Amino acid sequence: MTLRELFQLLADHPEYIIFYFAIIPVMAFLAGILGRGEGHLSPWRYLYSTLIYFVCVPGIFSITLSAYNFLFSRGSIMDADVFAQVLPVLSMVVTLLLIRRNVDLDYIPGFDKLSGLVTVITAALIIMWFVDRTRIIVFSYLPFQYVILIFIGLLLVVRYGWKKAFGSA
Repeated sequence: MTLRELFQLLADHPEYIIFYFAIIPVMAFLAGILGRGEGHLSPWRYLYSTLIYFVCVPGIFSITLSAYNFLFSRGSIMDADVFAQVLPVLSMVVTLLLIRRNVDLDYIPGFDKLSGLVTVITAALIIMWFVDRTRIIVFSYLPFQYVILIFIGLLLVVRYGWKKAFGSA
């Protein structure tokens, strides 16, 4: 099964996507009511961490897929699937806002790893976009030391994101 087939299957049955991305903010809201003022304590932290991962991984994937579609495939924003590309991002934002009302996100285990993952993905997309847009002619007009400096800077951003995502805290 390809990603296109998976998205077509989900487009044919949007109730699964709607349920998944609606239940997570509802659970975050209920956890905020039931655990008011106790979000930094152990059982609530891990519940919040689970909810954040359940909503952020598809949300980040959706943002990355949309960026790829608009930057590289030159797809139109009017062709974006509301359930597969917009709803995960909205659910992610709402869930993070609801959780942040009850607990500081620094107390959530693994939340810093997600920000590192976003940094790595963003840097990789910038590198891919830079390579896609540059031509041999551009390199002849651009001094080579600038090309090397840009490349080193992007590699440092990727390394920083990688350490933040997978390094020791």
